[in-house]
Amino acid sequence: MDEDLTPFREEDIFYQYTMPSPPAPEEVDPANVTFDFPEEAVRDLPSHLVGYEAQPIMESIIDHVAITFGIDIISIGSTVLKMILIVIATYIVARMVTRAFKFKIPEMLGGKKTGVDSETELTFRLLISRLLVATVYLIGFIIFLSQIPGLSNVAVTLLAGAGVAAIAIGFAAQDSLSNVISGIFLALFHPFRVGDKIDFKGDYGYIEDLTLRHTTIQTWDGRRIFVPNSIMSNQEIVNWTIIDPIIVWTVDVRISFDADIDKAREIMLEAAMRHPLVLKDREIAVRMTDLMEFGVNLRLLFEIPNRGVAFATHCEIREAIKKRFDKEGIEIPYPYRNLIFHGPVGSDICPSCGVQKEGENPGNVS
Repeated sequence: MDEDLTPFREEDIFYQYTMPSPPAPEEVDPANVTFDFPEEAVRDLPSHLVGYEAQPIMESIIDHVAITFGIDIISIGSTVLKMILIVIATYIVARMVTRAFKFKIPEMLGGKKTGVDSETELTFRLLISRLLVATVYLIGFIIFLSQIPGLSNVAVTLLAGAGVAAIAIGFAAQDSLSNVISGIFLALFHPFRVGDKIDFKGDYGYIEDLTLRHTTIQTWDGRRIFVPNSIMSNQEIVNWTIIDPIIVWTVDVRISFDADIDKAREIMLEAAMRHPLVLKDREIAVRMTDLMEFGVNLRLLFEIPNRGVAFATHCEIREAIKKRFDKEGIEIPYPYRNLIFHGPVGSDICPSCGVQKEGENPGNVS
């Protein structure tokens, strides 16, 4: 029995394993360091604080919302950010196109000959820039739609079925497309240009702007008339500056039948020659155009630099002629009539004035 007893030594229990030497600080990888917590302590801590499931609080919130409500916050946020960037980029590109056609291209041309006059060149630049801006916004709108998950197929369909869509839109917006097409034709054939002086339905003004939809006319009294391009392309318009701004203007004056026509003609020619805006190197003439009921009509013809000064020149010359006619005794007639009354024979009514003769009583009959 004593032989079975083996001597008990303390070092056999506590020192039978050799402890590994601690690693140097530079050899420690924090990513591989783990801590083994007791199971009871781990059970009482939130899962995002311990173990391999540890993560930031924001990520845990995002995961909770995604699991609970089925909403992917990260995906939605990135989509909204892309849409905002698309809107900003579209606006910036459109502004760059507008500024390029308004400022940069004229600077690049620098007065060089382009084969067209300045008004036509300005009209083309305005219309082309607006076409390009509309194209930029259309492309930006399609890209914007493609970022929405539910509408991405719609954007692809718009591009794939552009022909069918164009026909459908054409029927739905005939008037608008008619104005756009008319605007393009007006720019190509340019019956008028931006800055031209015109007469439109009895109103004198100038073309202030030409857009894809309408034409803006500013009248002589400051009014602005917005006319759809389809009407402008079909309306009769007098363009005073399409080729040569110099125009012939007239002043009509009526004199009595017994007035001296030669003297009146001399006064009218002198009034025109003295006016500073009348072109002296062009023909100035007076013609008798009509024998009217109350007198003779004389027409003064002269040329002026442009239509814009016609009204003021007309008024000033007419006033000068009137003052000279009054001074020279040339009568400007006015309408008058002689009324003659005829009474019956033996009547007491005066045949010239229609008044009963004095001292006679029409009631007494002898």
